[in-house]
Amino acid sequence: MSNKQVHVWEETITLPTYKVYPPEKSPLFIENRAYQGSSGKVYPLPVTEKISDEKEDVEYKAIYLENDYLLVMVLPELGGRIQRALDKTNNYDFVYYNHVIKPALVGLTGPWISGGIEFNWPQHHRPSTYSPVDYHFEEHEDGSSTVYVSEIDKMYGTKGMASFTLYPDKAYIEIKGRLYNRTDTPQTFLWWANPAVPVNEHTYSVFPPDVHAVMDHGKRAVSTFPIATGEYYKYDYSEGIDISCYRNIKVPTSYMAAHSDYDFIGNFDEKVDAGLLHVADHHISPGKKQWTWGNSDFGQAWDRNLTETDGPYIELMTGVYADNQPDFTWLKPYEEKTFTQYFMPYKHVGRVKNATKDAAIGMDLSNGKCIIKAYTSGVFADSTIIVKNQGGTLFTDQADLTPERFYEASFHTELADLSGVTATIYDSGMFPLVTYEAVTEELEPTPDPADPLLSPQELKTTEELYLGAQHLEQYRHATLNPEDYYLEGLRRDPSDIRLNNGYGLLLYRRGNFEESIRHFNKAIEKQTWKNPNPYYGESYFNLGLALVMTGDDKGAYDAFYKSTWSYETQGAGYYWLACLSVKRGDYRNALEFIDNALIRGWHNMKARTLKAAILRLLHMDSQELLDESLKIDPLDMGIRYE
Repeated sequence: MSNKQVHVWEETITLPTYKVYPPEKSPLFIENRAYQGSSGKVYPLPVTEKISDEKEDVEYKAIYLENDYLLVMVLPELGGRIQRALDKTNNYDFVYYNHVIKPALVGLTGPWISGGIEFNWPQHHRPSTYSPVDYHFEEHEDGSSTVYVSEIDKMYGTKGMASFTLYPDKAYIEIKGRLYNRTDTPQTFLWWANPAVPVNEHTYSVFPPDVHAVMDHGKRAVSTFPIATGEYYKYDYSEGIDISCYRNIKVPTSYMAAHSDYDFIGNFDEKVDAGLLHVADHHISPGKKQWTWGNSDFGQAWDRNLTETDGPYIELMTGVYADNQPDFTWLKPYEEKTFTQYFMPYKHVGRVKNATKDAAIGMDLSNGKCIIKAYTSGVFADSTIIVKNQGGTLFTDQADLTPERFYEASFHTELADLSGVTATIYDSGMFPLVTYEAVTEELEPTPDPADPLLSPQELKTTEELYLGAQHLEQYRHATLNPEDYYLEGLRRDPSDIRLNNGYGLLLYRRGNFEESIRHFNKAIEKQTWKNPNPYYGESYFNLGLALVMTGDDKGAYDAFYKSTWSYETQGAGYYWLACLSVKRGDYRNALEFIDNALIRGWHNMKARTLKAAILRLLHMDSQELLDESLKIDPLDMGIRYE
């Protein structure tokens, strides 16, 4: 047990609020509305179209996490957002703390509020961003404490869960996400954490040093970065203007890093000598974005529309499994994706050159001096700072590093530039906390904007038609119809495996089961042309789903069993074999099928629930067996079983 315990508690708070009116009684389909580059349809969620002009005090449940360095407040009734994150060491709110709940009708279903950290999934902005979520909180033996939030997306049936953890001696928020497809068909999603940060004439965004180009939504436009030199968002930057500085951006503007091999993004306020950093593995979290209403009359009007006393802000968004908006990723049936993000305050380092969850480092050359700056998110006594190049060690120092202060040192050098120079901060055991190697990069050509998808008739191959249809489905396109691309491809080649399987699944989603069966069978017929054991089992699994819906359980059983011959459909196939076995009273085989399904997906909550039911039916419902079959991570709390 840790000597320290992070304090976690729930209390009722009162916030001045402009209440929203009840939503429209009849949900709107609005299937062809475009929103953030993808479909703005929200059915079966209702849309709210009016907000009160009168402010009143409203009580909310607030969950607090607190250690020696940070105070974090979560509001489960407003989407599970982090409403406040305070650095206690300098009394700095490192995310924008909006003291009033003042929604505007800019969200996917209407109300949206600025400030805090909003968690957006399965698209941006999240449909339920203004809705309550399930929540739970607890203390752990290591002294850390966690708040869990969880919900099921009513539009597609996927489940999103997140945990917010503070550790006793760390000045960062650890966020673990878990996204789970509870359905039988592939679903798409994106995840963008959306921290708002306060801005003024002295603030700038801190993108990694290898970001030299940024792109608009859907990669429709591109600009050099940080110095913009052309037209971007219909604004003339031809003089060469630093668009990392809030004061220089006069119109509503989004930009997303075209590419980066670094794991951080942040912002910094030179006036208060402090800022925010986000750290996550860039292989999973490539998305790095800034959005602003603009530092002009229009932007300031929107600031007033969303707050009363807290002034302007920018959104510093971080995409997981996404690098642009829209940029959706697949969740296969019963698949789970997990990830970890860190948000932390930092001091003095300014334009960070590299950062980890433990430390941030800056290194610059000025007037014959190399200046080293550092900040750590934990206490690292007897740390060592070493600067080297190929000629040997240029500088070394020792220091006690803590979140309560910063480190700065300098040394004289005759180097003309820092290319090839490496700076590393080590802990007392000489384990590297962060390293930065300065390199003179050959700037790659600025990427071209994305080309729009051509019409079906203009695409040259059936492969392009399949990929075009898949793109429209994956990115939830608002106006183009994937069916047009599938049908043009099938007109050219009626036996194409991918087109038949893809179009069959589209028909299945629409409830046209009989017609989908014909296309799944066509795909299987081609797959088994020379080999009765195809490489992929997806067409067999989809055929099983359609046969269940038409009442052909025997045919479905055979199709699902064949799908288990392929690894990618084993877990889902075994789950459905268990369901059909239960339906005909074959509980023993059902239990074996469920165990096989769980081997391939332990967090398949439908399978775990079915296993518990089978154990009861077999009178094997000892508490030990039930506890084992239903052992649930707190992140899985809140699942509602049909």
